[in-house]
Amino acid sequence: MSMVEINFDGIVGPSHNYAGLSLGNIASASHAGEPSYPRAAALQGVAKMRGNLARLGVQGFLLPLPRPNVGLQKAFALDGTELPQLRAAAWSASSMWTANAATVSPAPDTADGRCHLTPANLVTMPHRAQECQDTKAQLSLAFGDTRHFVIHDAVPPSFGDEGAANHMRLCESHDAPGVEVFVYGRTGGRFPARQHEQASRIVARAHGLNPQRTVFIEQNPDAIAAGAFHNDVVAVANGPVLFTHAESFADQQGAYDAIRAAFPALEVVEVPSSAVTVQEAIRTYLFNAQLLTLPDGTMALIVPDECQDSPSVWGWCEDMVAGNGPIRSVIPVDVRQSMANGGGPACLRLRVVCDPATVDPRFLLDDTKADLIERVIANNWPEQIDPSDLGSPRLTTAVIAARSALLDALDLGQLG
Repeated sequence: MSMVEINFDGIVGPSHNYAGLSLGNIASASHAGEPSYPRAAALQGVAKMRGNLARLGVQGFLLPLPRPNVGLQKAFALDGTELPQLRAAAWSASSMWTANAATVSPAPDTADGRCHLTPANLVTMPHRAQECQDTKAQLSLAFGDTRHFVIHDAVPPSFGDEGAANHMRLCESHDAPGVEVFVYGRTGGRFPARQHEQASRIVARAHGLNPQRTVFIEQNPDAIAAGAFHNDVVAVANGPVLFTHAESFADQQGAYDAIRAAFPALEVVEVPSSAVTVQEAIRTYLFNAQLLTLPDGTMALIVPDECQDSPSVWGWCEDMVAGNGPIRSVIPVDVRQSMANGGGPACLRLRVVCDPATVDPRFLLDDTKADLIERVIANNWPEQIDPSDLGSPRLTTAVIAARSALLDALDLGQLG
């Protein structure tokens, strides 16, 4: 097999809206109640995918989940007297952030030599806890070759699991055995710590990981309190490189030592608080970036446009690229609609190391398919959603029809 890392981006769903449902997500809360623009959001996401397809030669995608969630609406017994947040939960398009879809352990790391995926239970937030079963169904279709993939059930709901957003992999190359790093939280002060240590350990055991090549690290509670609701808001890894803020972990040096004990080749690129405060890192999502190994062997950091708007963040990026470190280029992308709801470039993708030939080809992007997806979005996605629109018969019909049009166009009607 020829194994490569494939980024599977979530296509932004037609019900994309700003309801501010995610406690601890500063951007989500600050834009709650504003109009959203689903068509623009989805087209921005496809443009990002096109860019990485051109850079890497391979790109995947996952489809929006069915919304509104009729089952959830019935469970909430919506009768017109409910809190607006309950109605909005059934409309949430948060599955677009596929970094929370699952935790992935590639075949070189596992005892049985297959790629293991565990859907995240996302139990901390009601609007996300509804995703698990539909996500598993989609993963089971995309990665249905049981010779190469294992799709697990989610972690029992007693322990919150938020997927790959709290998981990093370090390796000499993507197809070589790696060291997997699970980051959990204990307390976030005013905000919940979403990743439970026991959930991380359950996933590691289920995936058959070697305990000597598996590291568990506590996230800095101060970072959680500042709005780093997932580890990928303050740290990202690729190959042998860990790109991180100096305040990411509860014991920063202890974290480096633990990782280095399992992976001696570790190369840390740390951004000090004196250069970029943790608050500014969270505001701009400098670390919620895609750190990619390009075909020429160099690394590029795909960051949101917002990084250019911050003198401290962009100044650090320019200095980093001018130096002799492993990250040789920083590439801004426009994902402002996603950013306003609390998700940057890294939130929008799930990384899977595998042979592309083992993936259902309907989930792999090429230029022709990107053209098709863009046409469907342009013709069917709502241009704007106001908070008062949620629950209206008109919008219900439009959102259901838009998703059906995309599934039909991609020959994926079985996900309906």
